[in-house]
Amino acid sequence: MDPALALLIIALVYAIGDLVSAKTKALLSMLFVAGFLFLIGFWTVIPKTLFADAQALPFAMAIIPMLLVHMGSLLNTRQLKEEWKTVLIALTAVIAVAFLLMCFGWPIIGRSYAISAVGPITGGVAATLVVQDALTDMELKTFATLLLVLQSFVGLPIASYCLSREAQRLLSNKTPATIDKKGTTDYRPKWRLIPTFPKAWQSTFILIMKTMLVGWLSVQFAHVLNDVVHRFIMALIFGIVFTEIGFLEHEILDKAKSTGLLLFVLLIPVFDNLTDATPSLVRSLLTPIVVAFLIASVAIVIVTLALARILKCSWALSMAIGFSCMIGFPGTFIISEEVAAAQSKSEEEREFVLTHLLPKMLVAGFTTVTIVSVIIAGVLVRFL
Repeated sequence: MDPALALLIIALVYAIGDLVSAKTKALLSMLFVAGFLFLIGFWTVIPKTLFADAQALPFAMAIIPMLLVHMGSLLNTRQLKEEWKTVLIALTAVIAVAFLLMCFGWPIIGRSYAISAVGPITGGVAATLVVQDALTDMELKTFATLLLVLQSFVGLPIASYCLSREAQRLLSNKTPATIDKKGTTDYRPKWRLIPTFPKAWQSTFILIMKTMLVGWLSVQFAHVLNDVVHRFIMALIFGIVFTEIGFLEHEILDKAKSTGLLLFVLLIPVFDNLTDATPSLVRSLLTPIVVAFLIASVAIVIVTLALARILKCSWALSMAIGFSCMIGFPGTFIISEEVAAAQSKSEEEREFVLTHLLPKMLVAGFTTVTIVSVIIAGVLVRFL
């Protein structure tokens, strides 16, 4: 297929997803709708070589650290100090999923299926690769892949609904003074070591170059540490640090007017996983897939509702944080943006909502998908 036509088809699916998300006020996320359309499309009329034909996969993988640096530039130390509850909720949710899959999934679908389900459901690609590396049975490998591919269909609508409820709660309790206090427009670096750059040094290409530079440095530093800290986590940390010292501008890629196009490209490898989910494979593994997702969802709901009461926080936000393990990056970023835009009537309200939701969802996503799930999967595969 012609690369331009392939990109046009991808853009059309994204656009339909965006339209549905706007019409439903993000209750049906763009990621959910687009993923569903791609899955049905690959079963019917869309060639499975669509993403390869678009010739964007290598570029998408290369810009992940850059976009994570941008994610770091959206956060600040004031927000991060408040996120210990988020880490606790996310961590406990993942442990609960693993525990219930072992206790109830093992007798119902078997030990191998239960253990194989933990990595994909509680995490992303890295945790799935850990599980698949320990598997020799092709059916189990396919099972793990399908869970990875389909988990967003479970996590996204639930998290989108919960975040929409939380956004409505925030806006119903807001005052103009609250928006001024919590908005992101008054952000100032806390540890500024570098003077503010002149306006001429804040052009689109200079901002992109600085973001790429910090992304490259973060990857190299992770390699120096023998990848003890995952390079993606390192990129997020570098984004926070270099923003706080003044080298990077706050919301740097937004200022460079580049976020939308980069997210367009970055989603391609995410949806590329759907090419492996054929109808026959889905049908043959339907029972263990449904059981695994049902047990995991029950575990997350029970734990997050209990912790919401203990920690005295919103049940909707707590549950969204718990289901972040089924979303991962960039889903946690996109769904926060979608909900903030859909539930707000002005730019000030959007910033107000986003300031509350985005740090929590980013921290939750990286706690579950990038760190905890990989550790848990690495421990449990020893019992396969």
